[in-house]
Amino acid sequence: QVQLVESGGGLVQPGGSLRLSCAASGSIASIYAMGWYRQAPEKQRELVARITSGGSTNYADSVKGRFTISRDNAKNTVDLQMNSLKPEDTAVYYCNIAAREKIWSRWDDYWGQGTQVTVSS
Repeated sequence: QVQLVESGGGLVQPGGSLRLSCAASGSIASIYAMGWYRQAPEKQRELVARITSGGSTNYADSVKGRFTISRDNAKNTVDLQMNSLKPEDTAVYYCNIAAREKIWSRWDDYWGQGTQVTVSS
């Protein structure tokens, strides 16, 4: 099995910063992509940022220039540095990886339990 453990959420004032971290463990043969999604109340889950094993990144337009995603392939961790936070960034943030448990397995999506980020004065 694959486990994802997230940390770093919390309450921050507008303009502040937070750093989210996610560590993947368990039966993992390889990870193609690691990323963060978020879901605000009564809204659909949306991609925030994603990074491949080769280092290619993509970001939601709403966070470009404010958020930075990074990963450590050796440790199977992915971080999201969030700066200049806005109230509209308030959501539950989920870590996601595209990984396979065996070299010959298909790629599957795995999700963390979610961490709350609240931006409010």
